[in-house]
Amino acid sequence: MNLLVTGGAGFIGSNLIHHLLGRSDIAKLVNLDALTYAGHLANLRGAEAHANYVFERVDIRDKAEVVRVVRQHTITHVLHLAAESHVDRSISGPGDFISTNIVGTFNLLEAVRDAWLSPSSELRGSSAERRFHHVSTDEVFGSLGATGYFTETTPYAPNSPYSASKASSDLLVRAYHHTYGLPVVMTNCSNNYGPFQFPEKLIPVVIQSLIARRAVPVYGDGLNVRDWLFVTDHCEALWQVLTRGQNGDTYNIGGHNEWANICIVELICDLVDELAPQFGGNSRQLITFVKDRAGHDRRYAIDAAKIERDLGWKPAYTFEKGIRETVRWYLDHQPWVEEVKAAKKG
Repeated sequence: MNLLVTGGAGFIGSNLIHHLLGRSDIAKLVNLDALTYAGHLANLRGAEAHANYVFERVDIRDKAEVVRVVRQHTITHVLHLAAESHVDRSISGPGDFISTNIVGTFNLLEAVRDAWLSPSSELRGSSAERRFHHVSTDEVFGSLGATGYFTETTPYAPNSPYSASKASSDLLVRAYHHTYGLPVVMTNCSNNYGPFQFPEKLIPVVIQSLIARRAVPVYGDGLNVRDWLFVTDHCEALWQVLTRGQNGDTYNIGGHNEWANICIVELICDLVDELAPQFGGNSRQLITFVKDRAGHDRRYAIDAAKIERDLGWKPAYTFEKGIRETVRWYLDHQPWVEEVKAAKKG
């Protein structure tokens, strides 16, 4: 396997590369990343020591460069994670989400279609030898009420520019499978958390606010519910789907951990007070409710029965275990936080 991971310097991508490095069944692991504000080589220290690891600084919007990487490295498998992913940013500036998430995915699909399916291509191979794994989100399904779960057959109903762009890329991947016979699998995951998450998302924002003893912002009434998935659980699920998933199929990946935002914030406050008493305690007093996000979906929840039934995967982490490890990681890695924040400003 010559595996291309797109977005490998980001949060999930860097954890995935650490998870996969050293596997004997991967001859070459190519990390393609544009190193935008959320992608940092600081997430990948130690990776370069592996002989089968290659880094390519390439933007998936650059079609010629994407084609070059696929050809030059004789790519046989793709794990496509590269995306603009922050909902707030998509509301204030949707253009990058359209160009990266939709056009970038199109460029990657075209590159592998030509390489894998063209009769004259030296990279042509059977569907058992080639696989394009598109990594998506549960946000494409829209918002749930107080009950029910997203399944693989839930109709798409995206409510933000981010989720609309991801839904569009999902449909492109599906179309390339049905129209051209491209060997694909797709996954839709719930909210990830864990080490190396850029400090603009909920959990690292809360931790960093508590360390700085500044107000902890909570949107609306704080009762929006998400299903939380520890990032290393997600990485193992991605590998199982890439290597064992049914060609053309979709799998939902969830953590079986539904939490209201305010409950998460309160839990993090208590953990910081326990693990870092030097910050003064009484962290819950810093919670501040702010104006709700535009179009804020009320609840997401994933039914992950299919991947458990078909591939035997289930999450190893409870939220309580994972969030404790995450808080401890951020407390112990403040130099990393400062480094990536400084790189963003630069």
